[in-house]
Amino acid sequence: MTVKEMAGRLNLKPAAGLDAMENEVAGAYVCDLLSWVMAHAGKGSAWVTIQAHVNIVAVACLLDLACIIVCEGVEVDADTLEKANDEGMPVLTTTKDAYSICCGLKDLGI
Repeated sequence: MTVKEMAGRLNLKPAAGLDAMENEVAGAYVCDLLSWVMAHAGKGSAWVTIQAHVNIVAVACLLDLACIIVCEGVEVDADTLEKANDEGMPVLTTTKDAYSICCGLKDLGI
């Protein structure tokens, strides 16, 4: 399933990286500790977090993640969105909590 398809089915709002919405989602990982994500998230995963600073883009790109999903209505700052656009990393936002998003991902078979 692509990031675009996943976003549509889960009602996620694309905020950046629109040119890479065809990335394939191979799995999911939920965590807010960047070093832990770096050690454990798998390539092609959709990363579910409440972090919204520019370092999330660096971590997602380093790991070749499919996208970043920022939950709970956390506002992603302009520098982060600009970096995500520059790097071609989709950033999706939602007012839902991480648990709800993870349940939705499971229901989609991710």
